[in-house]
Order: sequence, then structure tokens, then C-alpha cells
Amino acid sequence: MTSTHPQLKWLWISLLVVALDQATKQIAESQLTPHQAVNLLPYFDWYLTYNTGAAFSFLANAGGWQRWLFTVIAVVISLIIVQWMRKLPPEETLTAVSLSLILGGAIGNLIDRVYLGHVIDYIQIWLGSYPWPAFNIADAAIFVGAVMLILSSFSGTGKTPTEESHEPD
Repeated sequence: MTSTHPQLKWLWISLLVVALDQATKQIAESQLTPHQAVNLLPYFDWYLTYNTGAAFSFLANAGGWQRWLFTVIAVVISLIIVQWMRKLPPEETLTAVSLSLILGGAIGNLIDRVYLGHVIDYIQIWLGSYPWPAFNIADAAIFVGAVMLILSSFSGTGKTPTEESHEPD
């Protein structure tokens, strides 16, 4: 399968993100009390909370229907990402890795949403005296993957610098 679709070899990153995300969420739930901050470093807390909405608690108080809307959106986006990866040329490594991170994050939060009805968040950083909304490993992977995807679009091809330097002129 990966010989005809070489970029699918990067799906191990998605699996790693899902595993780390689910494991850390279980640890957070077993060790933390909801809505009680545990300060680790200046501007960094463990803070267990549950998000029934999307990013920044968008639609969190919508009454329950948003659970299924966000579930459908995550499934559709995941399928689109896999198809996109299948069609990527072998030299577009940066794009493939970016998409793998986004996919892993989407699936990590999808698991929570389907089985629990909410997403477990437990990392909180502070911007001065303002708390950033709590997040998790899945959210971080989506963010990092999106930034990498944007950067790969500026390079024009999604190739890593090493791959670009080895191309013949």
C-alpha cells in the first residue's frame, strides 16, 4: 500500500499522537481535580476541564447537538486528509508530516467526543495575567501541523529543505 501511496508511511505519526493524547488524558483525569489549577511553572498549569464545544469552547453551550456536528466534521476532515496524503508525491514530506499531525489530533479529540460527549483538556498556559483556553496533546498536534502546513505552502512544494537541495537543476 505504501509503495503506491508513499506518503501514507507517515501515518505512524498520527498513531503516535493518538496514543500520547489518549494516555495523557487518562493520566490527567486520574491525577487532577476538575477546575483546580496545579501550577508547574510560571505561566503554565495543569488544569483539567471538559469541552463540549470546538476550539475555544465554540458552541460549548449549544445543548448537545454540537457533539454530533463536530463528530461528523472530524470524520469528514480525517477522510479528506487520508485521501490528500494518498495523492501526495513522494517529495512532499513536510506536507505529509503536517497532515499526519493534524489527522492524529483530529482522531484523538474525536475519540473523546464519541465516547465521552466532550473533549478532555488539561494544559493551560497564561499570557501575562490572561489564561489561554485549556488544551491537550491533540490540540497541540493540530496547531503544530497547521503551522507546518502553512509553512510548506510557502516553500511551494511541501518538500523538506534536504529534499530540495538534492534535486538536479
